[in-house]
This record gives sequence, C-alpha cells and structure tokens, in this order.
Amino acid sequence: MSPSFRTEQDAFGPVEIAADRYWGAQTQRALAIFDVGEERFPACLIHAFGLQKIAAARANRRLGVLDAPRADAIEAAAVEVHEGRFDDHFPLTIWQTGSGTQTNMNANEVIANRANERLGQPLGTKAPVHPNDHVNCSQSSNDSFPTVMHICVALELRDRLFPALRCLQGELAAKADAFADIIKIGRTHLMDAVPMTMGQAFDAFSRQVGNGIARIEATLPRLNVLPQGGTAIGTGLNAPAGFDAAFCEEASGLSGIAFAPNPSKFEGMAAHDALVEVSGALNTIAVSLLKIANDTRLLGSGPRCGLGELVIPHDGLTSSIMPGKRNPTIAEVVAQAAFQVIGNHATVSAAGASGNFELNVAKPVLIYNVLQSIRVMADSARMFAIRLIHDLAVDRDRLDANVANALLLATALNPLLGYDKVAQITAKALADGITPRAAAIALSFLSGEDYDRNVDPQRMLRPAGPA
Repeated sequence: MSPSFRTEQDAFGPVEIAADRYWGAQTQRALAIFDVGEERFPACLIHAFGLQKIAAARANRRLGVLDAPRADAIEAAAVEVHEGRFDDHFPLTIWQTGSGTQTNMNANEVIANRANERLGQPLGTKAPVHPNDHVNCSQSSNDSFPTVMHICVALELRDRLFPALRCLQGELAAKADAFADIIKIGRTHLMDAVPMTMGQAFDAFSRQVGNGIARIEATLPRLNVLPQGGTAIGTGLNAPAGFDAAFCEEASGLSGIAFAPNPSKFEGMAAHDALVEVSGALNTIAVSLLKIANDTRLLGSGPRCGLGELVIPHDGLTSSIMPGKRNPTIAEVVAQAAFQVIGNHATVSAAGASGNFELNVAKPVLIYNVLQSIRVMADSARMFAIRLIHDLAVDRDRLDANVANALLLATALNPLLGYDKVAQITAKALADGITPRAAAIALSFLSGEDYDRNVDPQRMLRPAGPA
C-alpha cells in the first residue's frame, strides 16, 4: 500500500482510501460503483446534513442513548460540516441509491473520522466514534435523508428565495408607482387594444410575484413536518421513544424554524408530496417571471424599429458583429431560468411518484431539482430586480405617439354611436391611414369637438362613473 493511502475494513473487506480523505469505506465503494454524471448536491444540502447530525447527537444524548463524550465529539465534528469546512469530502454525485444512503453514509463517515481525529485517533479507526453505531444512532438513511431534504429546502426558501422575491416585488411595485400616470396602449392577442397606464402593467407584475410568495408560504406547514424517528420503514425500530420530538426541538433551535414530527413517518418516507407541492409553487413562480421578462423585453424592443416603450438599462454587453447593439440579456437569463424550473418540476413530479410501498426511491434526483429550482429562481429574480427593473425607464414620446395613433380609442364611442358605427370608424381609419378622430369626422358621425369630449384616454383607464 502506498503511504498516500490508508486501508479501512467494512463488512465486505478492505478498502484503500486516500490518506487525507475523511470519508470511509462505503463512500469509497460508492465512488467506484456509481460512475454516472457530474451532478453533485449543492453545498447547502451537505451543510443541512451537518445540522441534522448535530440535532440527532443532542437528542440521543438527552435520551441517554449516547454518552456525553461521544455525543460532544460528534456534535463538534458535525458543526464543522454544517459550517462548510468539509465540503470537499463529499465526492459523490446524485446518481446513487434512491434513498440517498451513500450520502448519509458519507456524512456519517466524515463526522466519525473528524470526531476521532479530534479525540487523538487516526482516520479510519472507527473508535471511539463509529459512523453507524454512534453518528447514525437512532437513525436510518430512510428517515435521515428526507429529513435533510425538508430542512435544507426550508432554509433555502427562508434565506435565499423569499428575500429575492420580496426584492423583485418591491422594485416592481416602485415602478407601478413611478409609472402610475403614464398612459400606454394595452394589447391583447399581440394587437392594439384600449388605453391603460404603464403603472397598471407593473402593478400586475408586482401582484404576480406577491402571489408567488404566498403560494410558497402556503407549503410551509407541510414542509416543516419531519419524518426523523421513523428509521427503516416508519415504525421507529432502534430509536428510543421520544426521539422524533427531541430531534425536532433541537433542529428548531439550531435553524430558527419551527419543525415538528410527522405523525405518520410512513407518509414522510414513502411519499414526498410536500416537496412536490413546493416544486409546483416554484413552477408557478417560473411561469410568472417568464411572463414578466417577456413583456419587459417586448415593450423594450427596438430601440427604433420595435415597440420601444420601455428603455431597458444598458448592461455593458453588446453583439459580436453589430457594434453598439444592446440586447435585453437580463430578461433572457430570467426566461432561461424559468425554462429550467418548469423542466425540473416534471422531473420532481416523476420522482415524487416513485414511492414503492414504504420508501420513495428517487430522493436524490428529487431534491437536486428542487434545490436547483430555488437557486435559479432566487438568483435570477434578484438579478432582474437590481440590474433591470430598478433602472427601467419609459420613452414618453413614443408612448404619447402610440396613444394618439391608436385606432381603438374609438371604443369609447360604443355607448354613444353603437358597435357598428364605431367599427366603420376604425375600418376607415385603418384603410385610409388616418386617425380615428379624422375618420369619425369624415363619416359625419361626430364633430371634432364631440369626439374630443367623448374620447379621452384618461377617462378610459377605469370603469365609467354614474351617468
């Protein structure tokens, strides 16, 4: 054996591991077996595993299952995992056993080796702290991995997604106020319709994002229920009575989130409906942001040969062939992020439906996609808010010209002239290339003064008052 390697023993025999690696035999075997892809869990999941092992060690100590020295050593090592000091020692991809067993064992081995090292023992000794007997005490991968899934998602929603969405909602609401008196032509079927304000358009955007926040918040009562304590299949075999409640108390204190035991560990381990629900809310947010991003870039198209009603801030980037060309790159990134989340939800739905009897066996791919959706929605929403919406402006001259030239301002004449005569006005205006005002006068339906009195874009922005 090379001095740069150490040998560890497991139930299947000796395994050589790089001497400076904190993982153990089971992780090393998994590395050799699962040689698929490069997708790895984000660091936040590994950090959540650290939190889960801290809470488990504390609960086991409280219940007399672990002695104080071992519990303290496990907690100290798990704190370091939680803080990100051992991220490089989690080498496995997400393509592993559907229960996430290999990543749970990876956490157990790293924490056990680090705990033993802190106690003066070399890596690989498994004494006095054993990865299975002590770090994994009162647990199974089958309840620990889904518990980590819930903890990690809850933390990512609170710390990453909600702040980003609230930032975007605030910027959109600010534009709704700033543009409140700026009239534009609304469009339906991509065609000119009747007047509205640019502020009303941005108020709609702000409300879409606000509704998305509310949808995510509505998932939390089910997300914050944990299956820890179910062990192998949900019965709690080999866990002491009260372990689930003690664990949740500790996890709540560590995270600042009020976690509670799942009253049916079977449901929490065999099904992941709560996470599918979260993904569904993320999917809706993606659909909302896609709509907002597309409207923004279409309203800003131009600058001379498009709609040109919005002035999109310059991002400093340009074309490789057209000098000085400015593109709506931020909005395009938001759109692509939305595409990814919409696709992720299809994967999450299939994975969520992959519970067989007492265990869902698609946990790694499910949580990978949920966490990616949270990350790309949060990052793109914040970027959209700060780098585009914040400095967005309007071209008032373009808007005024479009409003003055709009055929369907004549819709305001419906109560006075009736639908058919108004249709004649708009048809003549379109055919002759004149304004609807000029067409109404040419048809002798109204004088110019009567037209101006009845067709006022400001009065068309809201329902008519009492006669």
